[in-house]
Amino acid sequence: MSFKHLSLEEREKLYLWKGTGVSNREIGRRLNRNHRTIGDELKKNTKYGKEYLPCNAQKRAERIGAKQRYKAPLKGPEVFLYVRQHLRSPFFWTPGVISGRIGIDIQNTSIDTETIYRYIYSRGAREYRLWEYLPCGRKRRMEKGGREVRNNGKVPNAKSIDTRPKIVEKRKQPGHWETDNIEGPRTTKPALSVSTERLFRLNVITKVPNQKAIVKTYALVKGLSKYPPEYLRSMTQDNGKENYRHEVTSKKLGLEMYFCHPYHSWEKGTVENRNKNIRRFFPKGTDFTKVRPKEIQTVEDILNNTPMECLGYLTPYEKMDKYLKRVKTT
Repeated sequence: MSFKHLSLEEREKLYLWKGTGVSNREIGRRLNRNHRTIGDELKKNTKYGKEYLPCNAQKRAERIGAKQRYKAPLKGPEVFLYVRQHLRSPFFWTPGVISGRIGIDIQNTSIDTETIYRYIYSRGAREYRLWEYLPCGRKRRMEKGGREVRNNGKVPNAKSIDTRPKIVEKRKQPGHWETDNIEGPRTTKPALSVSTERLFRLNVITKVPNQKAIVKTYALVKGLSKYPPEYLRSMTQDNGKENYRHEVTSKKLGLEMYFCHPYHSWEKGTVENRNKNIRRFFPKGTDFTKVRPKEIQTVEDILNNTPMECLGYLTPYEKMDKYLKRVKTT
């Protein structure tokens, strides 16, 4: 037999009969209720010497009922906890990545990217400040936009990206990289050299003491020389002065070096996207003098183990491992 809460009409009769001295057992009989239900009703609503009033008792019951019927946001507790956990450190996954990966980690489960964004910016979630974990960390949602990149000069003997083989653009062959630097404050010299492989989205991050060309060359050689020749085919970069020794880099690593057009940073959009994610760990203004190599290695490991939509929600390491297994079987 299912339990049914007292109605306002029943509470009004209870109030009337109790006022005339009718016992709980008799009231229960008249309302076709258990006398314990009547006793509990009176006990809950007369605490601290309060008088039993039907209207107040009804409001209290409705308030408690509303809380009990409250549904956890984001389709249920399991999804809710998954989203909250992976938005935050150490994951820092984007809503798009969470949406795509959740079906792999939790079977027969899905959630739309827009649903996650709506929750992040909802009034109920405002106190958690979840927008701070998004790549741009904006308190209010904004339309996508671009940014200008200054032209630092003409690189000697540079090959234009126009001459780069078309196969690089198709992302069907490993070994094609993009590189860029992430600067600290203008008053400090240390920076990060970031290189990203276009097929696997594999990342190599190296701290450099300054942005001189010889230092950039050393960082690239040190970071990429561990890979076999078939993983070192080309490098795309901008026209910054740190890339002026590209011919030395090319000779040491066996890479063909290509350069973007001035003010066309999107032509190396893969590494630009990685830089945006790295900024979540090292925001603008970070003094890299104070950042230890171990911290940089941790960020590199996180990025290489983060699922990506463009990789079918595999991680860069998983994508590379899958590619290697496929090559060995052919």
